[in-house]
Amino acid sequence: AAEAAAPGGGGCSSAGGGSVPVLFCFSVFARPSTVPHGAGYELLIQKFLSLYGDQIDMHRKFVVQLFAEEWSQYIDLPKGFLVSERCKVRLVPLQIQMTTLGNLAPSSTVFFCCDMQERFRPAIKYFGDIISVGQRLLQGARLLGIPVIVTEQYPKGLGNTVQEIDLTGAKLVLPKTKFSMVLPEVEAALAEIPGVRSVVLFGVETHVCIQQTALELVGRGLEVHIVADATSSRSMMDRMFALERLARTGIIVTTSEAILLQLVADKEHPKFKEIQNLIKASAPESGLLSKV
Repeated sequence: AAEAAAPGGGGCSSAGGGSVPVLFCFSVFARPSTVPHGAGYELLIQKFLSLYGDQIDMHRKFVVQLFAEEWSQYIDLPKGFLVSERCKVRLVPLQIQMTTLGNLAPSSTVFFCCDMQERFRPAIKYFGDIISVGQRLLQGARLLGIPVIVTEQYPKGLGNTVQEIDLTGAKLVLPKTKFSMVLPEVEAALAEIPGVRSVVLFGVETHVCIQQTALELVGRGLEVHIVADATSSRSMMDRMFALERLARTGIIVTTSEAILLQLVADKEHPKFKEIQNLIKASAPESGLLSKV
C-alpha cells in the first residue's frame, strides 16, 4: 500500500473552511478535484484511489509528493501536512528491485487449481497424469493447512472439476468465463488470508488460463510457482513456449515434489511422514517434464 515520506517542507498557506481544489497527478495523468479543508495524508490517498484505482497496483510502495513553489519542484509530503489552500500533489511508485528467491512457507502460501474439468479430459495431453499430481498437491495442502482456490471454466458447458480430484476443504470453488483466475471473488478471498506472499498454480491450459493468471498475480505483487508436472495444454508446443515465457518474467517453474518438500522444509516437521508418503506414491512417467 502507499506510504508517505516524512521529510521536507512547503505546503499551502491557511485559508477558510469548506472544500479546497487540488490537482491530483499520477503517471501521465492530472485530474483536478477537491478535498475538505484540513484533509491529511489518508484522505489524499483515498482520493488518489477514487481517481486512479484501476491504474494503481496496491502491492507497490508509493510516496506522495507536494509541488513546492519555493523550490519549483515536487518534494516529499511533509509530515503532518494538511491541505489548506489550492495545491498540486502526485503519487510516485517506488522502483525497488527485488530478487525472486522462491521461498515457500505454509503460512504465506495459497494453492490455485485451475479448470481441471471433465470435458478437457480427451483434449489435454497427459491429462490423467496431471490429475494424479494435482490430487497429490491438494492432499498436501490439506495436511499443511494451506488454503485452496479452485476455478471451473464455464462449467455449464465444460463440466465440473473431475471426480478424481477431492475438493474437500477448498476455500473457494468458483465458476468463471474469464480466462484468468483473478476474479473479484478470488481477490476478496486472498484479502481474507493474512500474509499471503506465494501462489502455487497448476491446471489447464498452460498457455491460456495458467499464463494469464500467473501474469495477473505477479502484477499484484505475489510470487508465483507453476507446477510443471501438474500443468498441461492440448499442444505441447503451446505449453513449452508458455512456460519459457513465464520463467523469463521471474515466475518459478517447478515440480510437485519440490513444492511439497519445500513446504515442510525439515525432516522433523510434524507432517513430514505424511508428505513423504504422498511423494512415494508412484509419480507418472508422462514425459511432461522432458517438455518443459
